[in-house]
Amino acid sequence: MGQIIVAAKAQGDVLVSSEGLSFWGGVDPKDGRVIDAHHPLCGQSLAGKIVLMPTSRGSCTGSGVLLELALNGSAPAALVFREDEDILTLGALIAGRMFDKPLAVLRLGRGDYDRLAAASMARITESQLITDDWALPLNALSTDQLILSEADLAMLDGTHGPAVKLAMQTICTMAGGQDATRLTDVTRVHIDGCIYASPANLLFAQTMADMGAQVCIPTTMNAISVDHSNWRDQGVPPDFGLPASRLADAYVTMGARPSFTCAPYLLETVPAQGEFIAWSESNAVIYANSVLGARTVKHPDFLDLCIALTGRAPLSGVYHDAKRAPRRVIEVELPATHDDALWPMLGWLAGQVAPDRIPILKGLENAAPNDDDLKGLCAAFGTTSAAPMLHVAGITPEAMLAPTADSDTVRITRDDLIRVWRQFNAGDAKVDLIAFGSPHFSLAECRKLDALMVGKHRKPDTAVIVTVGHDTLSAARGEGIISRLEAAGVQIFPDICWCSISEPVFPPATKVVMTNSGKYAHYAPGLSGRAVRFGSIANCVAAACSGTVSQSLPDWLTESGQE
Repeated sequence: MGQIIVAAKAQGDVLVSSEGLSFWGGVDPKDGRVIDAHHPLCGQSLAGKIVLMPTSRGSCTGSGVLLELALNGSAPAALVFREDEDILTLGALIAGRMFDKPLAVLRLGRGDYDRLAAASMARITESQLITDDWALPLNALSTDQLILSEADLAMLDGTHGPAVKLAMQTICTMAGGQDATRLTDVTRVHIDGCIYASPANLLFAQTMADMGAQVCIPTTMNAISVDHSNWRDQGVPPDFGLPASRLADAYVTMGARPSFTCAPYLLETVPAQGEFIAWSESNAVIYANSVLGARTVKHPDFLDLCIALTGRAPLSGVYHDAKRAPRRVIEVELPATHDDALWPMLGWLAGQVAPDRIPILKGLENAAPNDDDLKGLCAAFGTTSAAPMLHVAGITPEAMLAPTADSDTVRITRDDLIRVWRQFNAGDAKVDLIAFGSPHFSLAECRKLDALMVGKHRKPDTAVIVTVGHDTLSAARGEGIISRLEAAGVQIFPDICWCSISEPVFPPATKVVMTNSGKYAHYAPGLSGRAVRFGSIANCVAAACSGTVSQSLPDWLTESGQE
C-alpha cells in the first residue's frame, strides 16, 4: 500500500529519474525542462508527467520552483518518491493549500516504486494508483499521532491570527509526512525563500505579509537576487530588480533581519553545538549540522517562514540523536599534496556516493582543513546529496558517532578526483569571468585573495567578481582589503551570490566562467548557460591575470607531476 503525502488527482506518462534532482538550478521554472547539465534527465520536460525519483536533492529553493511550475501550468502531474522528501512536498502543499493548484505527492515502498517505474502511464485517484495492469491502494496522510501543546493548539485554532494559523497547519502536515509525533522549539531561523527564483516566491511572501505575519524568534535572511541598495545603478532591469527587492522587503516587513548572506555561520553569532535551529539554504544546513554540531533539518523554502512565525518545527530527522549517525563510510585516498580545490571536489563526490544518507569520510585525519575548506566541502556535498550533514573523521565534532548497523563502505580514489576535475573543467582555456563567493566569501578568503593579488591586476577582458555578506564587507573594508582589490580590478558585491546573480551584473559577454566553488561549478552551466572551469583560489587568480587557464591536471592530482 502506498502513502498519499499531498492529495490530488493526476494522470500522465511515467518519467523515471535514476537519481534525485534539485529543482532550483536543475529545472527551468518557466517550462519544467531539466537544465542540470550533470543530471541523466537533462533536456527532458517534467511538465504533465508522473515523475518518479528516489528523493530530491540540492537547494531548499526547489519548493519555490515547483510552486512557480504549478502556477504557470508546467508542473509534473504528480511526484512519487521512494524515500522521505520535504522540499518538493512543501511546494506541492503550498500550491494546493494557498493557491488552489493541487499537485499529488506519493511515497511508495521499493517494490511498488519499481513496479510503477516499469509502467508507461499511470493515474492517481483519491484512494488508488492505477496503471494498465495494476492498481495499488493508497493511504491518506494522517496527523493523528502528533501530540500538540496548548500553545500549538492555540496557534492552530487561529488565536494568533490567520498567518500563524496557516503556518501551524503547514507545519503539522509536514510533521505527519515525516512521522513526527511532536514539535520542538527552535532558537533561530534562516530564511532561504527570499531569493527571487520566480514570481511564486514573491506571491507567497507578499500574501503572508498582507496577512500580518510577524516572526517570533531571531530570523536571518539568505542572499537575495539583487544588490538591494545599488541594483538600479548597476543596470538591472526594473522588471527583475523591483520584484526581487520587493521580495526581500516583504521578509524584512515580517521582522526578518536583512543579513542577506548564504553563509549565516559567518555572522557575529553562530549556533552552539547541540542548539536546535531551523535553517534553510542547503550549504548552511549542512555546515551547521556537520561543522558547528548544531541541529537543523534541511527545511524547505516556505516552511522556514512558517517556523519563524511559530518558533516550532517538526521533531524529526537529525534533530534526533539516532538520525545523526553515519550510514555510509567513505574511505578517501588522499593525494600526498593538495590545495584548496580538493575540498569542493571531495564534497561533490561524497554526495554522489551517498545521495540519500549521512556519510563519514575517513582518511582525512591529517589533512588539516580550515573553516573555508569545510565550507567548500559542505556546499558541494549539498549539490549531489539529499543528506543534511556529513562527518569527517578526526575533524568534525560528531565524527565519533558509530556507523549504523546497516552501514557499508565505499572508496573515493585519485581516479575519482581526476574524473570530477575534468567534469568541472569542460570550458575552453580562455576565461572571461572569475566567480568567487559561492557560498559568500569569508574574511579569511578575502585576505587570501588580497595577498594573491599583490602587485597584480586582472586582464582587461577577464572580469573578477567576489560576492560577500555585509558583515564581511565591512570588516574587509576596515582592513583596506576592499580598496586594494578594487585597485586590482576586482569587483565586490554584497547581498547577491552566484546562485542568484543575473545579467548585467553577471557580464553578458561571458562565454567561460571559472570558479573555486564546487557548488557553482555544478549549477553554473544550467543557471548561466555558460561553460565552466574550476580550480583553487590561486588557479583562479592566475587565470584572472592571464585570461587563460591550463588544460592540464594540477600537479597534485598526478603521480609524477605530469599528466
